[in-house]
Amino acid sequence: MSDRRFCLGKSTCIAIIVLAVVVTLTPFKPACSATSDYHWTNVSIGGGGYVTGVYLHPLERDLAYIKTDIGGFYRWNPEDREWIPLTDHFRLQDSNYYGGEALALDPNNSNIVYIAAGKYTASWGGLGTIFKSSDRGKTWTQLKIDLPMGGNETQRWLGERLAVNPFDSNIIFFGSRLDGLWKSSNGGTTWNKVSSFPGEPEANIGIAGLVFNKKVSGLVYANAYGDGIYKSTNAGVTWSKIPESPSQVNRMALANDDVLYITHTSGVSKYANGIWSDITPNNTKTKFNALSVDPNNSNHVLIVYDQYICTKNDTSIFQSTNGGATWQQKKHTLKPQVPWWPEWYFASATSAIEFDPKTPGKVWLTDWFGTWQTDNINAQSSVWSNYEKGHEELVSFALASPPSGSVLLSGVADVDGFNHSNGLDAYPSTQFGGENSPRFQDTYSLAYSESNPSQLVRVGGNRWNNSYTGATSANGGLTWKKFSSFPQNVIPLRVAMSATNSNLFVTILKARQPIRTNNGGSSWSKVSGLPNGPKGTWYWGQPLVADKVDGNTFYYYSRGKLYRSNNGGVSFSIVNSSLPSESWSMLKTVSGVNGEVWLSLDWQGLYRSTDGGVKFDKITEVERAYLFALGKPQKGSKIPALYLYGKITRMGEGIFRSLDRGKTWINISTLHKPIGNEPNVMEASWQQFGLVFIGTNGKGIYYGNP
Repeated sequence: MSDRRFCLGKSTCIAIIVLAVVVTLTPFKPACSATSDYHWTNVSIGGGGYVTGVYLHPLERDLAYIKTDIGGFYRWNPEDREWIPLTDHFRLQDSNYYGGEALALDPNNSNIVYIAAGKYTASWGGLGTIFKSSDRGKTWTQLKIDLPMGGNETQRWLGERLAVNPFDSNIIFFGSRLDGLWKSSNGGTTWNKVSSFPGEPEANIGIAGLVFNKKVSGLVYANAYGDGIYKSTNAGVTWSKIPESPSQVNRMALANDDVLYITHTSGVSKYANGIWSDITPNNTKTKFNALSVDPNNSNHVLIVYDQYICTKNDTSIFQSTNGGATWQQKKHTLKPQVPWWPEWYFASATSAIEFDPKTPGKVWLTDWFGTWQTDNINAQSSVWSNYEKGHEELVSFALASPPSGSVLLSGVADVDGFNHSNGLDAYPSTQFGGENSPRFQDTYSLAYSESNPSQLVRVGGNRWNNSYTGATSANGGLTWKKFSSFPQNVIPLRVAMSATNSNLFVTILKARQPIRTNNGGSSWSKVSGLPNGPKGTWYWGQPLVADKVDGNTFYYYSRGKLYRSNNGGVSFSIVNSSLPSESWSMLKTVSGVNGEVWLSLDWQGLYRSTDGGVKFDKITEVERAYLFALGKPQKGSKIPALYLYGKITRMGEGIFRSLDRGKTWINISTLHKPIGNEPNVMEASWQQFGLVFIGTNGKGIYYGNP
């Protein structure tokens, strides 16, 4: 998964009609309202994101944590069998901290936990840092170590970069990707780079693992990825490379009998009494990554393939009870708690597997989609369950909340999309691509016909084989029919459906001329008058929309110009060339009103037109319109509820609602849950007043309700 944002590319516009129109300002002043009583929570979907590590405290039963690549950190609640988010307090400007680079527990104090947080090492992502909690993640203190971190970058499934000395909890090591090895000698208060470390790890991966010996004071191992394993016998003062060490090591595990086990790109090895031994299982099909040694039995070892390969009766998990001399490929039985998860999700791109130190036989596993537990790894066929309640990590692309039918439909990355017909607090029964319906890896856009909301269209495809198309639904998104034709070698990014003709829709393509169909996707023709579409597949702008009344009218925004089609998308003309140019833009129309168009332009504000885009009024007190949505009016009113994720003058940043087209606002956000993980799409319900949705780049979808 990735969550980079791209801007619109440079294109040549074919201007048929150009009207020079001055953007006017509407002299609105917002009311300085107190925060309203809004409740925000995740729409229940069920994981769906990469969990890159699981951590079990040696002193306390069921005290477990997970880290994710783009969704933050969580602690296990054993009573309710759910995950408690620990980093949802990070704001939009801190969104880089939702990347899980590392996590470490103080083995001597069950209340202390450290996290290394940062999604990307690139300068545009900002520096990562390390946080410390003394209350199991309820509150955090930022430590004085700011470095590039890459929780969503290459080899993020390796581990573990952060480690606490079991003999002295004040000593902590952190292995960075780009800046070498770092050490704190005072519980994280200050940090210093370990200049004596001689390793030369591979660029962008760095020092990928650190392991302390729990029986020998001062003995610690470091994995300099691409170089080899180094050892220190004096708590990191001096280091030496272990001769004949494999160079590309994935994970290390140290048994209680001091034997060091490793997985690497060439197999599995162990290091005992100064000698390396190859213990790779015979006739294996791929490389191994996840690794664990039973803390109660030093000869009991588990390893897992680094990608999903299994047959009907076995899995990618291997078990040895004699220190790797022989291996058994473990059979499994699945007892999923999330109904839409197919069996092949289990152990897909497994990142970690860990024996439970307090419950013999219990094992935890994390993979590309979530977290699994088995209570008896020693059974002939271990029963695994996926517990995903509280862990929502999907990347959203599109949301739709039609005036009838399901209250929400969602298009997402990696797992297609969902019809939330079971309600917002229950898992969906299936993905869009269920039985007899086409399945996409990604659904980029959703649209419905205003006059008949049960008629829908979605576009998307599969990155893994570079195939893209779309599908239509005649029953509110319960089942879908794939387009009978679609141009090859193009990627559809956005789609808009006519308000009166469900067979007519316009689609913008990645870096190509937009196209249209008037027969539900049976044939396609090029649209004239519009620039080529955006260049990035990971794109969240909403530049295309259909009028909610006139079935022949469509609107498009690009680089300061508003385009309109009055002939069903055959051709577009510029009707306004005086708007600010902004790549992060959202264009929306109003139910039941012909020609009313709203446009958000991030820090350049929010605009409204009542004449089909010829003239726009700026909502003056909106300093930032990052996202916005229009929804059902309050009782007794015909004015749609207006929601904004952004900044209001004298009210600051947050999530706001206006019931008078932006004249006055109330703050509907909460301080402890600002929805800061790069929110990318916002829609409001046309069925229920006050209900609003926000999709994110790694925290799934939130809904807010008064």
